[in-house]
Amino acid sequence: MKGKDKILVVGAGKSGIAAASLLAETGKQPVLFDSNEELDKEAVKGKLGLAAKDIEIVCGEVPESLREEIGELVLSPGVPIDSPFVEAFRREGALINGEIELAFSCEKGTLIAITGTNGKTTTTSLVGKILNDYNHKTFVVGNIGNPYTGEVLKSREDTVTVAEISSFQLETADRFKPHISAILNLTPDHLNRHHTMEQYVAEKEKIARKQDENDFLILNHNDPLLREFGENRDQALKCKIVWFDSTGKLENGYYYSEGDIYVNQDGTDIRLINKDEMNIIGLHNIENAMASIAICSSFGVPMEQIIASLKEFKAVEHRIEFVKELDGVRYYNDSKGTNVDAAIKGIQAMDRRTVLIGGGYDKGAAFDDWIEAFDGKVKKLVLIGETAEQIAECAKKHGFTDVVFAASLKEAVELCRKEAKSGDAVLLSPACASWDMFESYEKRGELFKELVNSL
Repeated sequence: MKGKDKILVVGAGKSGIAAASLLAETGKQPVLFDSNEELDKEAVKGKLGLAAKDIEIVCGEVPESLREEIGELVLSPGVPIDSPFVEAFRREGALINGEIELAFSCEKGTLIAITGTNGKTTTTSLVGKILNDYNHKTFVVGNIGNPYTGEVLKSREDTVTVAEISSFQLETADRFKPHISAILNLTPDHLNRHHTMEQYVAEKEKIARKQDENDFLILNHNDPLLREFGENRDQALKCKIVWFDSTGKLENGYYYSEGDIYVNQDGTDIRLINKDEMNIIGLHNIENAMASIAICSSFGVPMEQIIASLKEFKAVEHRIEFVKELDGVRYYNDSKGTNVDAAIKGIQAMDRRTVLIGGGYDKGAAFDDWIEAFDGKVKKLVLIGETAEQIAECAKKHGFTDVVFAASLKEAVELCRKEAKSGDAVLLSPACASWDMFESYEKRGELFKELVNSL
């Protein structure tokens, strides 16, 4: 009788490859599976490196003889936990796991985990820079593009891991327990995956559920869902809460007022930094900066070191990234604006009339709030991708009719070049994922920059 001692790693992308390699390096028996029957196994083996000889690769379907040996699944973030494929294994008694749970089981150092609908990448990058500048051995991992499972075996008692964590990854979180966690904001996103806003919020909140009284949770006081979570805490939430707010003064917390970030400690206000001393623009980046300060201060980094690093930090690629100025028109790449709330922040960061490129893969979101946020600033909307017609109808409903369609990003950039005048901005901030036309938002942003630089 065969034992169920093999672990099926589902998905042969970056996360799956890193997870399978980690399992092999820790003496387990991983099988790397991908539903794509045409997957190039030799290319995958090349990415697995030295671990390839210990890892079986299966494509298309899992043979019945192998199913009998599978006792656990490790899901890549793109695999829904309620998919028929996963449910079938669950009924057969398989343990359903995820990559962050797998990585955390091997973590030897301190874990800082950051989630939220928007701002994760900027905040994770900023925290990573501050800690590295503080001469602390730091690994920046997770949804930022560097799998946690690929770095965790390098961790030691004196290292720190800063992880950008998505709601997809938190679906399988069980023992996952950061020393410092942060939830930056919560607005509707990925509802095609999580089905309801309530479920999406519940997944995000898992980041703090295992924390204890020695741990810290950083929360946005201006977000009503997070304020309710922190102020009406149930007995399961035991950690210390640190608040930040971009809209008004806080008693004990970080806040923003008239261009300056302050901390209030025991009734005393201390000015920390002015927005013009930083190289990132927009109110959302003020919030990201405050969250980063709160995280690093909770970790024990001296405030003068935090502020020095903040002054040096440059904007994350694809997040309101300045590309170039041509004939008085400034071009910005905000390809990471993959949902409505992120795209609203992109518009709000513009200080000039804007020609906006939007549209892409349909995640089931409504676009009303995005259109309303145009607020006279957007002079023309250029639409691409599968949501183009839907967005155009929504814009018309809200009285915005300066809309044109483009069959490709190249055509969209050419239309923007003709439309934008000196003193304007051209902004790629799609409010949609990229998967209808591109492999990733990075590929979309890279092409946009290439097209703009060739003008």
